[in-house]
Amino acid sequence: MPELPEVETVRRGLAHFLIGYRFKSAAGLHPRVLKPASLQPLTAVVGAQIKSINRRGKFLWFELDRELALVAHLGMSGQFLVARKDRPAPGHVRAHFELSKGFKKQELLFSDQRTFGWLSVEQLTDGIPQSARHIALDPFAAAFDRSAVIARMKARKAAIKSVILNQEIMSGVGNIYADESLWRAKIHPEIPACDLSVKKIGSLVDAAVQVMAEAVEVGGTSFDAMYINVNGESGFFETSLAAYGQEGEPCPRCGRGIRRIAFGNRSSHFCPKCQVRT
Repeated sequence: MPELPEVETVRRGLAHFLIGYRFKSAAGLHPRVLKPASLQPLTAVVGAQIKSINRRGKFLWFELDRELALVAHLGMSGQFLVARKDRPAPGHVRAHFELSKGFKKQELLFSDQRTFGWLSVEQLTDGIPQSARHIALDPFAAAFDRSAVIARMKARKAAIKSVILNQEIMSGVGNIYADESLWRAKIHPEIPACDLSVKKIGSLVDAAVQVMAEAVEVGGTSFDAMYINVNGESGFFETSLAAYGQEGEPCPRCGRGIRRIAFGNRSSHFCPKCQVRT
């Protein structure tokens, strides 16, 4: 599932290609592409100009020159692609948009093989769409309060991995970057958050910022064609993963084999020597 670095990579690509363009047409091509809570159909954006492409956590939205915004969540396999003549049309296209800026034209496709992604037309409140208002700020937001987030984590009795995955405490971190952040901070995923020191939790938050920033620089993590950027290209952070998906491989820090354990309906990967549960 795309996490913050992958969504940020898509956001940057969309901003590069589409800011200043106007929607000339908008068509939903699958019955589930439009979120049921959408205020209006996709055609409501026709004629609107794109002012900016914004993100909170894993939510994206096109800020328009009107009160409504086009909001997107990529789900497990959602992809925005700017159409190119030298690239075959993707499969599983769920929505199609035509845009123009003067004599320039662009086609934007929303492809989603597993159909868990969605689009919606929403109003903004204080610049945030309704769908994302319950989501906490992510570590790259200007107003992110590191100390307050650490205090909220420290107050939780749940396993620290569950806490760092909680999008209402700090958004953007999913399973991949949770495992990588815990490995960097040398924290076992099952330790209750309340048993960790403020300093240790701070090191985890800092590790999450660092690992996600590094992932953004190389376009995110691509294990298969489920995640690509708006040019149809894969991200390369997979080659830098120390823990996630590395079961049986030597820990890059100590050489002990990385272990995988069940964690809720997910898996957790960690080093049994570096990340001791005490």
